[in-house]
Amino acid sequence: MTMRKPRLAFWQIVNMNVGFFGIQFSFGLQQSNMSPIYKYLGANDATLPYLWLAGPITGLLVQPLIGAMSDRTDSRFGRRTPYFLIGALICSLCLLAMPFSPALWVAASLLWILDAANNVTMEPYRAFVSDRLDASQHSAGFLTQSAFTGLSQTLAYLTPSLLVFAGLDLTATNAHGIPYAVVTAFVIGAVFSIGSVGWSAWTTPELPLDEAERAAMRARPRSLRATLAEIVDAVRQMPPTMRQLAVMMLCQWYAMFCYWEYITLSLARTLYGSTDAASAGFGEAVLVTGRIGGFYNAVAFVAALAMLPLARRMGAPVLHAICLTLGGLGLLALPLIHDPWWLLLPMLGLGLTWASLMGNPYAMLAGCIPPERAGVYMGIFNGFIVLPMLIQILTVPLLYHRVLGDNPENVIRLAGAGLLAAAALALRVRRPAH
Repeated sequence: MTMRKPRLAFWQIVNMNVGFFGIQFSFGLQQSNMSPIYKYLGANDATLPYLWLAGPITGLLVQPLIGAMSDRTDSRFGRRTPYFLIGALICSLCLLAMPFSPALWVAASLLWILDAANNVTMEPYRAFVSDRLDASQHSAGFLTQSAFTGLSQTLAYLTPSLLVFAGLDLTATNAHGIPYAVVTAFVIGAVFSIGSVGWSAWTTPELPLDEAERAAMRARPRSLRATLAEIVDAVRQMPPTMRQLAVMMLCQWYAMFCYWEYITLSLARTLYGSTDAASAGFGEAVLVTGRIGGFYNAVAFVAALAMLPLARRMGAPVLHAICLTLGGLGLLALPLIHDPWWLLLPMLGLGLTWASLMGNPYAMLAGCIPPERAGVYMGIFNGFIVLPMLIQILTVPLLYHRVLGDNPENVIRLAGAGLLAAAALALRVRRPAH
């Protein structure tokens, strides 16, 4: 954007990021409940990654395309707002339907639609924050998003446990074997998804384009072919800092996907001695996953706010490397723990990692990309999240029997090693001088 951007007060930055609460509540429900839902519907351990293909594939296809389209959009509602409102509405509908899936293929299909809608929402929303804030406020904007990620996912992970504590019977299930605690959590997520995004769109309007920007936008071709050509051109002209970030992202997101897919199975084995979905221990492991997930996201919520002055003082690459190291060491130690309370110790490190993951890489990115192409570059950048997830999905089933010994604990150890590798790569990222 060529116009001068007014500096926002911190409460205004918080208000514009409220929508991230609903987006990330939806992701939190997926992370903590999709593997158990698949298990309830009859999936086996080794093939679980294939059932998570929706996120990487839809992200790889949808994010750059929607980002480029939003760069070229000029509507009465703004450039980005139409996309994240429509995406949030579709997310809500899918969240309502998910826990009523009668079969494994239905749940997997709904996840494809849900992840596509989340991607339609996510990238224009991140570009909206980049558009709206001056460069000096990018760290504040994206770390505030990280704080909302921690808060919303804390609640998403803990909601089934809180519902059980409030009186819902853990063993009470619907006709498809899915506990009512999980069903209710998804209904709550549907309300949060559209409600929070709608609030941010209503209270924080986009900056209007001036006539020169509108003229330049109208002069650009809008066909699908032109949009795809724009994505290819953006990849070719990708800033060096972004290329360095891509390698780092490969390791850190491969690791996080390993954790989300196999943490419940790992805990079921280390704490209760079985990964059988019909066992009482597996149901308890689902709740423990939610509790420790809620804890590490609560840590992320607090840590993201604390990182605001640290990012300015230490620099985002160094701070990110420290956080990744603590998370990696925690995941390496996690399979050695057999008492649920001691699991909170490695979750401290993972919480710091998660806070940094959702803020610092975007702060590093926002300073090196041209503002008029923020949408397409945010979309490409998130391809660096989904591509390692796709690689993980295709490789872990091959490794699970031959290398990892049919043991979900070893998948968690692999995740720890991935975070340590990402920490080393973070120290190599060089931001452009301004």
